[in-house]
Amino acid sequence: MATVIDKVAWIHTEGGKVLSTRSRGKDAYYLPGGKREPGESGLDTLVREIAEELTVAIAPESAALLGVFEAQAHGHPDGVVVRMTCYTAAYEGRLEASSEIEEAVWLAYGDRHRTSPVDRLIFDHLHAAGLLS
Repeated sequence: MATVIDKVAWIHTEGGKVLSTRSRGKDAYYLPGGKREPGESGLDTLVREIAEELTVAIAPESAALLGVFEAQAHGHPDGVVVRMTCYTAAYEGRLEASSEIEEAVWLAYGDRHRTSPVDRLIFDHLHAAGLLS
């Protein structure tokens, strides 16, 4: 049985690009979010992680489930899978990389190769839906 890393991500698109982040010391971009803590709901994880990473407040009442995606976990041994539960949501504040995040960037579909395997699936989904150019 595969080991599953349970993560939540925020999907925020503007002008055909999606907001993405790169953690200090990492070579790939990841959609903002993080691991769910025991007993934490997906929405609670989303609000906490985005506040920590990007210094903005997610508006919980605006959150909508975009989908759940699974793929081999980037940088982990074969058989370790990441399950990414993705939400869209409005926010308040100014987007700014903080804590472990080195940079926040806007990526287009052509940047797909710069992301983790699960993010590539999400990029495909966003592109097919006309949200990513």
